[in-house]
Amino acid sequence: MWELFTHSSNLLFSVSLCLMFLLGIVESLLLIIGSTSQGFLDQFIPDQLLETHHADVDIHTDHNLLVQLLDWLYLGRVPVLVWLIIFLTVYALFGFIVQSIFFNFTGNYFSIWLIAPASLFLSMPIVRACAALVAKILPKDETTAIHSDELIGRTAQIILGEAKQNYPAQAKVTDQFGQTHYILVEPELNEIFQQGQSVILTQRTKVGFQATPL
Repeated sequence: MWELFTHSSNLLFSVSLCLMFLLGIVESLLLIIGSTSQGFLDQFIPDQLLETHHADVDIHTDHNLLVQLLDWLYLGRVPVLVWLIIFLTVYALFGFIVQSIFFNFTGNYFSIWLIAPASLFLSMPIVRACAALVAKILPKDETTAIHSDELIGRTAQIILGEAKQNYPAQAKVTDQFGQTHYILVEPELNEIFQQGQSVILTQRTKVGFQATPL
């Protein structure tokens, strides 16, 4: 068993496992002194990845392939440190298991130049599955932030100017949490909304909402 960990063909897996333990120890020490590495690690996440899960951003917004890949791996949905521990653990164990099985049949190990990248690629679905499971278990911050689409169907009041098609006016609307939002509203049909008039929001536009009279 010790040879499995020390063999040169398994060097990357041994290093990954050691890094996983090291991260756990460092984080435990930081927690004892009342600090955390989470804020430091978050700066390395692409801003688009964090924006993808913000309540006011459409999750279907086009991002580059790297951001889409990281999002698929649930990076940004779980704390970065937790994701790193999951990745290092899965990568190391996957490599050790494959090498152990191959050794039992052949008496040799895969070359490190073959098994290291192969394990990285093949272990990604397992990393994603583990991260998704952890994301469901970890407590989430409670928030009253909402997606803009949740305002559709609510009653808004024109508070500034007249609203015409393609010429929206400012309105205010209250969400389910009692918070007031100031938005731009234009008629869905060829009509005019007067200041003080109440309307029902029907759909999103590029700049605000369309609405029909109450």
